[in-house]
This record gives sequence, structure tokens and C-alpha cells, in this order.
Amino acid sequence: MLRVLIVDDEPPARQRLRKLLEPLVASGRLTLLEEAADGFEALAKLHQQPFDLLLLDVRMPELDGFEVLERIDPDRRPFVVFTTAYDDYALKAFEAHAIDYLLKPVNQERLQEAISRVEHWQAAALRKAQEERLSQLLDWLESQQRAAGPPTPVPEGGYLQQLSIPYRDRILIVPVERLVSAEIHHGITRLYVLEEDTHARLHQHLVGYTLDQLEARLDPQAFMRVHRSAIVQLRHIRELVPWFSGRYKLLLTGNHEVIASRERSKLLKDRLVL
Repeated sequence: MLRVLIVDDEPPARQRLRKLLEPLVASGRLTLLEEAADGFEALAKLHQQPFDLLLLDVRMPELDGFEVLERIDPDRRPFVVFTTAYDDYALKAFEAHAIDYLLKPVNQERLQEAISRVEHWQAAALRKAQEERLSQLLDWLESQQRAAGPPTPVPEGGYLQQLSIPYRDRILIVPVERLVSAEIHHGITRLYVLEEDTHARLHQHLVGYTLDQLEARLDPQAFMRVHRSAIVQLRHIRELVPWFSGRYKLLLTGNHEVIASRERSKLLKDRLVL
């Protein structure tokens, strides 16, 4: 019997899955059916109690489905079935790594097939095989992102030396050396900047540009995209702490923490460790 967590930011999608799963609850194949409206709520529920299966939406604001997976301890990670509206190319990637998926709008027959497959995995104790397939998928996604285009040329006028940051009724001019990290939270770009005349206290600023726009203007010798949702300044990394699935947690100036993706963790270690 499976304990299931539905993770999707769209209420109609969660309601549809719950309705399709009700016969399986009635038949005793499912013993628990919970919902989460975003990645952070999903992580909180996974921390509170164990689940056997995640029905996990791929595209969600702030934390997408892949970022949720990266933050789950592999020893406690449930079986995963993606719910996705990806195109055929992405679906082939899922198939190549033997990860099941449900193409939206989900239909009853396809859902039953996915549940049966998970029940087989559970009975055959194939968690280690699934973990390896998930790790391969996450690595594939990172490699595709890095190979998506040619290296960004040096912008006209050179790399940024200072940042213009709206603050209350003024604009702050901040030397780029004080930028510790830039991150996406709740769909908003946030800059973590050292306060003037201090080596420890960070101030958070909200800005209107994207990480892609910022990355194109920052010197790649000084900054690195360590995750799809985070850029850090290398000189502000104080420690690399081994994390789950071959990733590193970065301890930055001001006791700030950022978790690097598995693929970027490898690149980061190559850059920083002799």
C-alpha cells in the first residue's frame, strides 16, 4: 500500500489527480493521500512524515520539481512519477532514465499504469536503481543547460563594476565586490549584499532583472552559477560542506548558505580545490 503526496501549484491539477486516485484508496492500494501546493510545502510534508510516492509537477514557481528532488535526502526520497507538459524531446529524456511521467491532462489508464509500476518497484526493492536513474536525469538536465548555447561574450563596456539597486526612495550604488550571492526566491531575484563597513552582515535587496541578465554582466572569473536559482561570488565562499547526492552546501560570508546542484558542485570543486 502506497502513501502518496501530490505536488502541483495548480489546484485543478491536484483535484484531478485526487479524484482519479480515489478508487485506489477505496480498494486499499493507497493508504494516505496528501497534497502540496508548491515545492517548499512538499519538503515540509516530507520532513513531517514518510511517503512512498511523489506525483510531482515539473514546472512550479520558485522551486521546480527537479529542485525539490535535489533537496530531499536520498535515503528518504520516495518513488517519483513526474506530471509534466514537456515536449517530446524532454519526455524522451525521462524515458531514457526509466523515470515514469504523466502527461497533462492525466488520464485514468495512464495513472493506473504508473501506480502499478511503482508497486512493482516497491515489491522488488528497486530504490537504489531508481535513485541512480534520478541522479542521471538531474545530471543530464544540468549538462543540457550548460550546452544550451555558446559562451557569453564579454559585454560591451566590460563586466559590471557596481550595481544600481532601487532602495526605498533612492538608488543605491554598490560595488560588485560586496555582492555575495544572487538568488531566485518566490519568482523574484534577490541580491545578498554585504553592508558597508562590515564583513559579516548581509542585506537583502529585491531587483527586477533575472539571473540570466545578471550572469551575462558579471565576470565569470569572479562569479559562478552554482544552481539554476543561484549565483555566488567565489571569493565569498568560506566552506564546502558535503551534502546529499554528491552536492555541496556552500557557507558564504555572513553565514549565508546556498546549496549547489550536483553537476555544478563538481565544477565548483574543480575550480576551488587544488
